[in-house]
Amino acid sequence: MRFTLFFRRRRLLPLLLVSLLLVVSQAAAQVIPTPQTMIPSPPQLAASSWILMDAGSGRVLVEHNADERLPPASLTKLMTAYLVERELNQGNIAPDDLVPVSEKAWRTGGSKMFIEVDTQVPVSELLQGIIIVSGNDASVAMAEHLAGGERPFADLMNQHATRLGMHNTNFVNATGLPDDNHYSSARDLALLSQHIINDYPDHYATYARKQFSYGGIEQPNRNRLLWRDSSVDGLKTGWTESAGYCLVASAKRDDMRLISVVMGTASDEARAQETQKLLSYGFRYYESLKLYDAGAVLNTPRVWGGDKNELRVGVDHDVVMTVPRARSAELTAKLDIRADLTAPIAAGDRVGTMEVRQGDEMVGERPLVALESIEEGGWFKRLFDQVQRFFTNLIGGWFD
Repeated sequence: MRFTLFFRRRRLLPLLLVSLLLVVSQAAAQVIPTPQTMIPSPPQLAASSWILMDAGSGRVLVEHNADERLPPASLTKLMTAYLVERELNQGNIAPDDLVPVSEKAWRTGGSKMFIEVDTQVPVSELLQGIIIVSGNDASVAMAEHLAGGERPFADLMNQHATRLGMHNTNFVNATGLPDDNHYSSARDLALLSQHIINDYPDHYATYARKQFSYGGIEQPNRNRLLWRDSSVDGLKTGWTESAGYCLVASAKRDDMRLISVVMGTASDEARAQETQKLLSYGFRYYESLKLYDAGAVLNTPRVWGGDKNELRVGVDHDVVMTVPRARSAELTAKLDIRADLTAPIAAGDRVGTMEVRQGDEMVGERPLVALESIEEGGWFKRLFDQVQRFFTNLIGGWFD
């Protein structure tokens, strides 16, 4: 069962179409079509790997070596912070829970929050220390608190990496300190960042903090773009000798949020400049459109053998698509709904697929779900529907 929908948004659609008619010898006419938006080639960066993704739609706008396995340095702490946020969100820990600081956490080298051994530090403070000042000591302390040690915590990190579809990632520690078997990719880190932004938005403001003070020591966030671009509000920097200078950034302008990952640049300044090139390109030449709200009824197909004859079908998440600017009129959606739907059907059951196309290019696919439950009808209703379905299928829907 297929349906095609054409989008006509009041704010963006219809687009103004202009044709110029030139009359030659009162007989010939020439129509000059409206030019499409011209999009230049993406910028080439002085980096090992990069990617630019729309946080809402997940569409990748630019990529280079995005699946190459590289040392992520302190970008690792995005997963460390994500797991802390997940535990907070599920109520397994509380922001004011006190975490003991072990000698191992205290002795961990690299960037520090400067927590003291044999003290207790609230979870909320450690999370800020991980995100804002990239504290290795804070990361180890939280790993020990959540999993009993850094190794078992790394195992937990890898389980969640698999769950999130991070296919080119393996963690052996919570900090990103060098190890030959510790790696990730630009695509995987963009996907993780998308989940950080969308899954736990209540915690996201921390990534925009420019300074953090603990124990009388104030340290700056190393993400230079937080000072240079007011639309940038995250996420994390990283550096080791083997990884080079890395930056995962996110910026929001109007209704569009982009995520960029740049790995393996030569300096702190270079990672900021190369990231700014990606973000500027994405915002200049693309736009994000919300096509449907979660819960919107898109179709009401026939259901057999139920206490209702029709099922409300739609999407359970907002449908957001990213397209070149001024080309939204080309979007169409096709609903492919499973034939012969039979009760019982539970709310949330997948019953089909929506394909969104821009011209001939498919730019997105979303599941169609039941927006309500339909129980089985009584004995007579089921029998009647069986007979009706038989004749409907036999003679082409006369009774539908």
